[in-house]
Amino acid sequence: MTMVLEVDERDHAKRVVTKEEAHSSPILHRAFSVFIYKQDTMLLQRRARSKYHSGGLLSNSCCSHPSPDESTSAAVSRRLSEELGITCAYQEVFSFTYFHEFSTNLYEHEFDHVFIGEYDGSVAINPLEVESVSWVNLSNLEHDLIIFPQRYSIWFQLSAARVIEVIRSTRR
Repeated sequence: MTMVLEVDERDHAKRVVTKEEAHSSPILHRAFSVFIYKQDTMLLQRRARSKYHSGGLLSNSCCSHPSPDESTSAAVSRRLSEELGITCAYQEVFSFTYFHEFSTNLYEHEFDHVFIGEYDGSVAINPLEVESVSWVNLSNLEHDLIIFPQRYSIWFQLSAARVIEVIRSTRR
């Protein structure tokens, strides 16, 4: 059973809950999203269709929840390795809180720490987590998000424009 941290609106830990409990009732909990880029492209993943929500949707390179006794940064390293088979330097660039109701008894209410990292190597996906990956041109991605937002996970829709802006500013 996976455990996560319920947090307040300032990301202060309140208590430990199961991931299932956090997602079956709208409990605000700590999460992270990682966006990997190289030059003018971003590494997107298509989430495994077996995921209990957002399966088959395109999303950022990696996302998850830190364990209650794990720093968010350590969880980022762990999940990059587990989902994509990569290691790279990364940095937290912002955080945001969002709420989304998928259906009755299935919610996302997360305090999401957003990280970016530059990487130019091979990727070895974990098929239990990721169906496929692709490097997508940032301008094409911006256009596709406007025309076909339903192809993307909700947290990606909410954060991608700001992440692209940060990536472009680091490349100037």
